Amino acid sequence: MTEYERSRTMPALPEHVFDQAADVDRLGAWLPRDLHVTAGDLPAVTVHEDRTDEDTAAVLRVQKERLRLEWGTREQGGYTGWLRVSEHDGGASEVTVHLAFFDDSHDPGERAVEAALDSSLKRLEEQVRLRVDNAAG
Repeated sequence: MTEYERSRTMPALPEHVFDQAADVDRLGAWLPRDLHVTAGDLPAVTVHEDRTDEDTAAVLRVQKERLRLEWGTREQGGYTGWLRVSEHDGGASEVTVHLAFFDDSHDPGERAVEAALDSSLKRLEEQVRLRVDNAAG
């Protein structure tokens, strides 16, 4: 099993950050650009990956009370992940994303995963900033 984890501080209350991250209809605004999630009857979702041009049956669980998302493949059990939002100093939040690959064929490699995590967290922060700025203005 190979695991990766990244964190980023964001300029908003944890509940606001989580609401942005957990909006199933807007996951594409912050997920890696080559992943596309289509919600079925939650927790069931389908993930299309441009890199492989494949659709994968997956699950997405939203745990609002814990400010946590959990996801993973359904049939293959190839990977799982979670996102957690926690309070940080001064009204900010810390977002942590963790991925675990149980099957090497699902792991695109350290460099690719870390770049995707960093990019996704940056895109989520941009979405949070837009929301906070629009609410304030």
